[in-house]
Amino acid sequence: MHGVIPNQQISAMIDAGAISATPAVTPEQIQPASLDLRLGSKAYRVRASFLAGAQNSVADRLSEFQMHEVDLTPGAVLEKGCVYVVPLMEHLALPDDLSAVANAKSSTGRLDLLTRTITDGGTEFDRVGPGYHGPLYAEICPRSFSVLVRPGMRLNQIRFGRGDAVLDDAALRALHAETPLVDRDAVIDEGLGFSVDLRLPGTTLVGYRAKPHTGVIDLDNIGQYDPAEYWEEVHTSTGQIILDPGAFYILVSREAVTIPPAYAAEMAPFLAMVGEFRVHYAGFFDPGFGYGDAGGAGSRGVLEVRCHEAPFVLEHGQVVGRLVYEKMAELPSQLYGVGIASNYQGQGLKLSKHFRAA
Repeated sequence: MHGVIPNQQISAMIDAGAISATPAVTPEQIQPASLDLRLGSKAYRVRASFLAGAQNSVADRLSEFQMHEVDLTPGAVLEKGCVYVVPLMEHLALPDDLSAVANAKSSTGRLDLLTRTITDGGTEFDRVGPGYHGPLYAEICPRSFSVLVRPGMRLNQIRFGRGDAVLDDAALRALHAETPLVDRDAVIDEGLGFSVDLRLPGTTLVGYRAKPHTGVIDLDNIGQYDPAEYWEEVHTSTGQIILDPGAFYILVSREAVTIPPAYAAEMAPFLAMVGEFRVHYAGFFDPGFGYGDAGGAGSRGVLEVRCHEAPFVLEHGQVVGRLVYEKMAELPSQLYGVGIASNYQGQGLKLSKHFRAA
């Protein structure tokens, strides 16, 4: 059946050898509609980001671009502004009718930690073609903070699917009429539009901007870091802010979003003509996001925003991105936020889990 592969089918793929790993995949890696990928024991500092390209292996291209090798076993710092390629522990042997899409995990995106998956013969980032047999690699480029990593850390995730299960606008409108996907009028145009909230109730605080010169963040340290040492608060009383070129911001969507159990979603950037910025990185929304523990009222989407060449005025309610919904091949046996450790269910404006509550 066409659709996104749910957790129980991912488990079956592991049992059948379509997904293998050394050491073996753990139950904690399996999410409602994706599999967390783990860093291996080595990282390669490379001169530039690259794709293997058709007929080439990543290993061959590494010999072309590699500067030096880093042993991650005792823990190693990946420095801000540098590009690294890390072989992952997982290996795929996909059937011919199954493809995959990868993306950064939520906490990875909120640290401005650009993490993309590359494969042998790959001509696109984060895309794994049908029937792919081979290793997986993570390309990692810390943009705002240097980070300390170790083998086994999970920075990105992969979602498997069969056929085209994307809902067109007519199907999305029908789903919204049946199960409200947002807590206000739905803007549906090649997906479900979402906008930025710059008028949060009872406060002028609307977001955070990454500081340019900070200490290292150990990705194993949860709830340990003082936000004030890494972030500047962004305040406004006018419902607008000016984004500075090159700066990275954490903002929040105006809409509370719901992903019903039989669906998954992916965040996509809005049209480039909208402005000089991009909402990017952590793109997967699991079945049950904003649905289970949130009582069906929806959860806000946290927006990771980077401004490009020119300063840009961002205004309250401006549409900045869209959610593309896909059908699940089968109802997952595990939903986001129900009985599993889901850090961002029922969230509002929130930094990554590494920081103490602001």
